[in-house]
Amino acid sequence: MIETKDHDGVRTLKLAHGKVSAMDLELGEALIAAIARAAEPSVKAVIITGSGSSFSAGVDLFRLIKDGPDYARRFIPVLDDFLRAALTFPKPMIAAINGHAIAGGCILAAACDHRIMTEGSGRIGIPELAVGVPFPALPLQIMAARLADGPLRDLVFSGRTVQIDEAKALGLIDEKCPAGMLLDRATEVAHQLASIPDATFALTKAAFYTPILERAGALSDLNARVTAAWMQQHTYDTIRSYLERTVGKNKN
Repeated sequence: MIETKDHDGVRTLKLAHGKVSAMDLELGEALIAAIARAAEPSVKAVIITGSGSSFSAGVDLFRLIKDGPDYARRFIPVLDDFLRAALTFPKPMIAAINGHAIAGGCILAAACDHRIMTEGSGRIGIPELAVGVPFPALPLQIMAARLADGPLRDLVFSGRTVQIDEAKALGLIDEKCPAGMLLDRATEVAHQLASIPDATFALTKAAFYTPILERAGALSDLNARVTAAWMQQHTYDTIRSYLERTVGKNKN
């Protein structure tokens, strides 16, 4: 589910959960645990990457409509928790985006301190509204900290995904990398950031993420309404329709 590799103080967490590392309850819990374990002193920085042609395709929509509101009620807090864990991890965290990073995959990358995407046909974006689900507060505020207001609204309301050059121009990623060199470059950046004294890095990082958490917290009432919307039958009908249009046949 998550493959772990340590080398010279850098821990690589490789998402390897199904074909596209779709986010479900189990992957979320595993990611929370993996980030917590990376707090050990021997780890100086973390790289998060994916497998195959995807970093992560985002929330497992098939699982969501199959298991319904009871599953969503358990999953949504875990989604919030693993994004919060990545965002507030006190050491450098680098997203090595090896391919498609869609919806939750894009947001997980945005929660990292530096984002590198490999050149190729991978797409990145936040099509939650096209899927038919509203944004929870924390994911939206993470994206709002990475993108200017105009581009953010365009991506949110259009639901479109973009390829690497536009992603860099918009600020979805920090840099692009030739195919085959992604982990080497991510490791180089990891060592550069890890050379900053631990406490200095952690305190400065906290200054970046604290306003994000405060803004998300201020939206708690609205977020409760968002969560309730994830439980409604019409939301599942909309997701099912989206899957039929984009994937073809709903295999669940």
